[in-house]
Amino acid sequence: MRFDVITLFPELFAPFLEAGVARRAFAGGLIDLKLWNPREFAEGNYRRVDDRPFGGGPGMVMLAEPLSRCLQAVR
Repeated sequence: MRFDVITLFPELFAPFLEAGVARRAFAGGLIDLKLWNPREFAEGNYRRVDDRPFGGGPGMVMLAEPLSRCLQAVR
């Protein structure tokens, strides 16, 4: 079974693949996990994938361009 996960923090998935049932399934080839980082598809020196919301307000929003390129690569 194949899982494609889009995440800004792929290093956080390592503990799940090193212990328990998930480790055995991964080591036995029952699951195939591919981690995709949208930063790899961002432009510029800083590889930004987020921006302030239009009109202001708290929080950040994902940029559509890097996420779209990442989804195209997954397909």
